[in-house]
Amino acid sequence: MEIEQSLKYSENHEWVRVESNLAVIGMTEFAQEELGIIVFVELPKIGDILKAGEPFGSMESIKTVSEMYAPISGKVVDINYKLQKDPGAINTAPYEGGWMIVLEVADTAEIEQLWDYDKYQDTYIRA
Repeated sequence: MEIEQSLKYSENHEWVRVESNLAVIGMTEFAQEELGIIVFVELPKIGDILKAGEPFGSMESIKTVSEMYAPISGKVVDINYKLQKDPGAINTAPYEGGWMIVLEVADTAEIEQLWDYDKYQDTYIRA
């Protein structure tokens, strides 16, 4: 199972890649393996304002429907339109082609509250 060291993680299994004042957000490989094959993804609209900890969309797999929670606050500046036609990209490339949204970061202090690689590993992978 791949967990990237350079990313930040939420306890709800979203990963965050910070690029200047933008944050690319996706679902971890651990989470997508637990959910199974992803068959549908509902994402927010560009321009939506998200608040950390609040739902921003949903994901349907062959096992269940799950809400996705914003790991940080910000304005949606991009979404992965590819997921509308190919939601399984989350399964095949969760850290690259399976990213979900890009936020303009509202509060950089929230990024520091996210988990690092070791905390995520210790909590979910090595537990």
